[in-house]
Formats: sequence, structure tokens, C-alpha cells
Amino acid sequence: MERARQLGEQGIAGLLWRFSLPAVVGMLVHALYNVVDRIFIGRAVGAVGIAGISVAFPMMIILMAFGMLVGIGATSLISIRLGQQRKDEAETVMGNALVLFIIVSAALTVLGLAFTTPILLMFGASADILPYSRDYLQIILVGTIFQCIGFGMNNFIRGEGNPNTAMSTMLIGAFLNILLDPVFIFWLDMGIRGAAIATVISQACSSALVLWYFLGGGSLLRFRARAFNLRKRIVLDIMAIGSAPFAMQIAASVVISLFNHQLRIYGGTTALSAMGIIFSILMLILMPVVGISQGAQPIIGYNYGAGNFDRVIRTLRLASIVATGVTLTGFVFAMLFPSLIISAFSGNDTGLIAMGSHALRLFFVMLPVIGFQIVGANYFQAVGKARQAIFLNLARQVLLLIPALLILPGFLGLNGVWLAGPVSDLGAALLTGTCLFWEIQFLKKKAGDRAVREDVPVQELESEPAES
Repeated sequence: MERARQLGEQGIAGLLWRFSLPAVVGMLVHALYNVVDRIFIGRAVGAVGIAGISVAFPMMIILMAFGMLVGIGATSLISIRLGQQRKDEAETVMGNALVLFIIVSAALTVLGLAFTTPILLMFGASADILPYSRDYLQIILVGTIFQCIGFGMNNFIRGEGNPNTAMSTMLIGAFLNILLDPVFIFWLDMGIRGAAIATVISQACSSALVLWYFLGGGSLLRFRARAFNLRKRIVLDIMAIGSAPFAMQIAASVVISLFNHQLRIYGGTTALSAMGIIFSILMLILMPVVGISQGAQPIIGYNYGAGNFDRVIRTLRLASIVATGVTLTGFVFAMLFPSLIISAFSGNDTGLIAMGSHALRLFFVMLPVIGFQIVGANYFQAVGKARQAIFLNLARQVLLLIPALLILPGFLGLNGVWLAGPVSDLGAALLTGTCLFWEIQFLKKKAGDRAVREDVPVQELESEPAES
């Protein structure tokens, strides 16, 4: 209860920092796996290697989608059962989730290895890229079980109320990946296969640490033999709760596949490589924004439920300002030093540096508004307005982006592919801004009504400082 009261009484800036930091670190760690691989591969193999990973990336997103389907769904159920003081049922959910992870990862590995080439051709591989993509993806598929357990069950540690341990298991895996990449890529001269092996070993280490947490006696929840018997009701509940993030990841995979096809048509291997670099940089910038948004959610949700609408507005405002500061910083660096950023991945490839620098500036032209858009869309999720949240998230990543990708290249060629992202970003930001304007008016009215009922002066919300 004391912890809950803090959400309604402590300074908003301090709360936002405390709740956001573990999420920001976790999101950055997730992005680092991708970025480090592309930097080392770009320098060891060249543009065709980065393009190879870019083509394999939609399949990696699908693997993550299944991890989220089970992991996020089970985490929600575990948290609810623990809140209801039903620890045995929480352990049953965890046991069922582990069995699902094993079944799903085995199926994905077998199917992926059996149809690797058709899958990569569907995702936009050309004849020169296909061997590199295949070498990379086949090894990643073998390690699917480690990705599912390490990423999916890490959520269980957080759901148990131990975010620092969850963050540590991810950090150790990321740093190990950074150390192993040069060993396998350069010292053992394994090229793109070495990058994949380093990633799988790192994921295996993370999954071992997660399992040891629950087996070592220090966790609240334990593995029980009876919990491994799958129960239809639990499985269906896990799937139902995890279906929304699963659908978002599948949609992202479709969009990136479409990007790959358009880039191959209008720009070839160099364009695919440039977009692979740009996506890596974008992930590094946006992952902290997602972490800030996740940190703001419990503060917004608690105060919305408690009727503290002034704190809701101030939390939303502060989170939006901080997120915009992150994206604005990324925008400034991208506009001022595009060649320096691209060359970190590509070495002395002048063609890739030239195309990538031009593409980076075009693709990031609307970057400053994305921070506000992500925080705004997730605000509606925090207050239980799922339809608005899903619509605003889909607007940027699917509803506006896919038409832009299909239409703009026909008029602008390769520049149309680069500009499809900014067009969807601007449209989604305008939609989010409109929804938030009416939502804030609604919150102010509710705050005023509450003040009248309690016979206290109505606070001037606009003039209140960010810190309470």
C-alpha cells in the first residue's frame, strides 16, 4: 500500500525517473543486439552483409512476436494471481508458459530451417544477398529456444516485482554479445555466421540466468512438476492477453518486408544495407522513448484511477517533453553528422556512406514528433482506453506507412521509400495530438467537477510545475 501511495503523492519527476530507468536500460539492451551485429558485420563483410541481416530481420521479429505472445500474456496473469494472493496459480501459469515456450520455439526452429530459402525470398532477398541471409538466419533459428526463454521469462522476473534483476540478466547477455562478436567474426574469421553464433551464445547465457533465478531459491515463484501440465483455460488466457503485442510485431514484420522489396526494386543491395543501418540507429533512439512511456504508465494509471487528474496531465506532459528531448537530440545528430554515423557501420564504403547519409536525413526529418506520438498513444493504454491505443499505434506503423510505401516510390523513386516513414510519422502525430487535445479537456473538466464536489479551489492546471 505504501508503494501505491507513492504513485499518488511523490514528485512526478522522481517517480518517472525511478520507473523509467529499468525499462529504458532493458529497451536499449534489446536494441544493442542488433546494432552491434551490424557494426561488426559491416566492417567485416561489407554492405552485402548488412543487407543480409536486414532481409533476415523480419523473421527475427516473428520469433520475438511469439516470445511476446507467451511472455507478456503469462506475465499479466502472474501479476494478477500474485495480487490476488493466489501464488500456486501463478506458479501454474509460469509452468504452462515454459512448456509453451519449448513447444513454440521447437516448431519455429523446424519450420524455419525447412523453409529458410522461401522465407528469405518472401522477405526481399536477392541472389547476391540470399547466401548471407541464409547463413545468418539458420544459426539464429537454432537458438530460438534461448531467445524465447531469455526474453519471455525475463518478464516474469519483472512481474514478480524484481525489475533490477530482470535488467541485469539482459545487460549481461548484451555485453557478452559485444565481447563475442569480434572473437567469432574477426579472430575466428567466421564472418556473418560468427555474428549469429555470438548472438545465440549471448541469448543462451541470458536464458540460463533467468532459469537459475527461478531454480536457485531466491525467487518468489518456483517451478513445480504439476505446473507443467498444460491447462486449456490458462493457455487460452495467455494467448488472449498476449495477442495485441503479438499482432503489432507481426505487422512490423510485414512492413519491414515491404520496405525490403521496395528498396531492392528502387535502390538494390546498397539501399537495403543503408536501411538496415538506419533501422539500427532508429531503434537506439526510440527504445529509450518506449522505456519512458512504460515508466509513465503506472503513474498515469494509478492517478487516473484515483481521480488525481492534475497529476495525470502533468505526468503526460513531462513524459512527452523528455521523450521529445530524446528524439530531438537524435534528430540533431543525424542532421549534423550523417556521414560519421553511417561510416561507423560501413567503414570506407563511399557509395554506402553517400546513399546512407542522404537517406538518414530524409528518413529522420520527422523524428522530433515521434517521441510525443509514442507517449501519447501509450497514454490511452495506461488509462484503459485500448481501442484508441491500438488505433494510434497502428496508424504510425501500419495504416499510414503501408500506403505511403506503396504510393510514394511510384512518384519519387528511391526518395519515396525514404520519405514514407516521415509521412506516416507526421500523420500519426497529428492524429495523436488531436486525440490528446480532447482527452486533456475531458481531464480538466473531471478535475474541476471533483474540486466542486469536494468544495476546494480548482487548481490552475496549466500553470502547475512538473514537480509536485
